[in-house]
Amino acid sequence: MLRPPALLPAVLLLIAALSGCSSTPADPTAHWSVQKIHSEAQDEMKGGAWDKAIPLLEKLEGRAAGTPLAQQAQLDKAYAEYKNGDRGTAIATLDRFMKLHPASPAYDYALYLKGLVNFNDDLGMFSWLSRQDLSERDQKAAKESFEAFKELIERFPDSRYTPDARQRMTYVVNALALYEVHVARYYFDRGAYVAAVSRAQSAIADYRDVPASEEALYILVRSYEALGLTQLSEDTQRVLDASYPQSDYTRSGFKGRASPWWKLW
Repeated sequence: MLRPPALLPAVLLLIAALSGCSSTPADPTAHWSVQKIHSEAQDEMKGGAWDKAIPLLEKLEGRAAGTPLAQQAQLDKAYAEYKNGDRGTAIATLDRFMKLHPASPAYDYALYLKGLVNFNDDLGMFSWLSRQDLSERDQKAAKESFEAFKELIERFPDSRYTPDARQRMTYVVNALALYEVHVARYYFDRGAYVAAVSRAQSAIADYRDVPASEEALYILVRSYEALGLTQLSEDTQRVLDASYPQSDYTRSGFKGRASPWWKLW
């Protein structure tokens, strides 16, 4: 029996639609067990193939939903995203993990990893290779890194990650203080002595007992002197001498500036 001509266009459209569907790439993991997906993802991570591990970990999280393995997949995915250079995505993944699993035994690791992502983003240990002082970089990530490490230390003082977090917090504080000193020096070099005083005072008041305090005091001495505030300049010089009796700044001025502390961290 012949098909009525009026139905031919609809039939052709249906065939075309079915053909289009058949061209969709098959999911190779469709029939994999969660154990196999987990194993493959781990192999990709061990090989440094972060871009290949991420989609596998996403599938693992969905297939193992509601289990500890799904939580581990989330954390592994955040780490893979971080190693793959996707800082923003890694932070979003960690924030989602902490929101969904506030009682997770791995919560301390999530906080540590969040601090580490921001720490290495703007405070990378080997940035000195490009001769860029860490304190000259964007400070937003440094502050976020500090807050994550601080929360880790306060909430999980006995965590295995706490000792390293403490060291990194000290490092971040030093970088933030030195940033203020950089700005103060910038203003001083341009004759903006009032602004230089303001930033140097901030470095001293906000960050106690940091290496940058020595230069901050010296900038205050010189700025007060330039402004004709002799008494303040002399008073600050006495504080500098008492705090740093062997100061290279007092002997040689800015030429006595020591090598950046962060190169030795």
